Amino acid sequence: MTQALLTDKYELTMLAAALRDGTAGRRTTFELFARRLPDGRRYGVVAGTGRLLEALGDFVFDEPSLATVAGFLDSATMDFLRDFRFGGDIDGYAEGELYFPGSPVLSVTGTFAECVLLETIALSMLNHDCAVASAAARMVSAADGRPLIEMGSRRTHEQAAVAAARAAYIAGFAGSSNLAAAARYDVPALGTSAHAFTMLHADADGTTDEWEQAAFRAQVAALGVGTTLLVDTYDVHNGVANAITAAGPELGAVRIDSGDLGELARQVRRQLDALGATGTTIVVSGDMDEHAIASLRADPVDSFGVGTSVVTGSGAPTAGMVYKLVEVDGIPVEKRSSHKQSHGGRKAATRLSRPSGTIVEEVVHPLGAPPADGRLLTVPLVRAGAVLAAPNLDAARELVARGLRSLPWEGLALSRGEPAIPTRQVAPQ
Repeated sequence: MTQALLTDKYELTMLAAALRDGTAGRRTTFELFARRLPDGRRYGVVAGTGRLLEALGDFVFDEPSLATVAGFLDSATMDFLRDFRFGGDIDGYAEGELYFPGSPVLSVTGTFAECVLLETIALSMLNHDCAVASAAARMVSAADGRPLIEMGSRRTHEQAAVAAARAAYIAGFAGSSNLAAAARYDVPALGTSAHAFTMLHADADGTTDEWEQAAFRAQVAALGVGTTLLVDTYDVHNGVANAITAAGPELGAVRIDSGDLGELARQVRRQLDALGATGTTIVVSGDMDEHAIASLRADPVDSFGVGTSVVTGSGAPTAGMVYKLVEVDGIPVEKRSSHKQSHGGRKAATRLSRPSGTIVEEVVHPLGAPPADGRLLTVPLVRAGAVLAAPNLDAARELVARGLRSLPWEGLALSRGEPAIPTRQVAPQ
């Protein structure tokens, strides 16, 4: 399916004007970056680049697309769009890299005509996915090694749910409840049952304990003793007892979805141990975010289910990325509007670290002129329209994990504060 209409009208009207006055073929570079991080954040996580690279092959104007835009475009522009294929270069940060204010996350080089057409789709994908991945990484850090499950599909747009599951997985979540994400991106699919399944087994002649045991026995029969039983439909204490009665002490896990989760987790752990279910783990869910997860760090919680907060960026649903023209025919250009400045020239970035591996500074410099030491962040992604490598989610997950380990300790704080490291701009000579 074509991706070409996932754009704004003004991209095409600018194209039409540039084709008319002869500037459409000028060699340009556009840069995608964030002027600042969302309020209170210390770092961001790059995600969505892989989705953008996949979309390039489908960014074509077929006849139905052309029919949509025919009413406001001239014949020359229509002919250009009919034959359009992106043939430029893209450089940028690999998915999973951390970024900071001013980091040149993506650099798109080619004719003005081809670069301007990618503005909206690039911003749409990276603003969403970076926001989700950045929030998810804070949750991963707060969980301190305990697994997290993304389960927010019912709290966002159906297509955004798939992208959010992918972004959360890049950031370190163990998997997602979303089956489209499993099919499209090999994100592990996780999940068992909801309260409705327990209530389905209501019987006029039985008690809630009997109803619950019947539901639990049915689930174990279908999914095995390693399943997770949801124990708070009626009463948590009785639910745990019914779960072990139905499944035995080898039950995989119980899930608590409401109430004072810390206190309930402590009570449930004691109860499970007393029943001989010492290996049964405890999953908690219900309005989880990074702060709630951090507050449960000392409690006997083994894993977390996170929904609304992760798919909405935990209060920052967009990463605040912009896409700005920075070079025309080799001449640096920059926007000088108040509070909306950009830095001219085609750029790359290098990250400097202490011998211990802790990062201390990000240097944004002219392309091809890195500082003497440090790790170059900018890598080639597309050359002459050809994507150089397929997205690798395992590599992206490792980059996030390595990046979080490299932050100075204050960079992992969940409280408001400055970015974890400064970003220094080196002007072109």
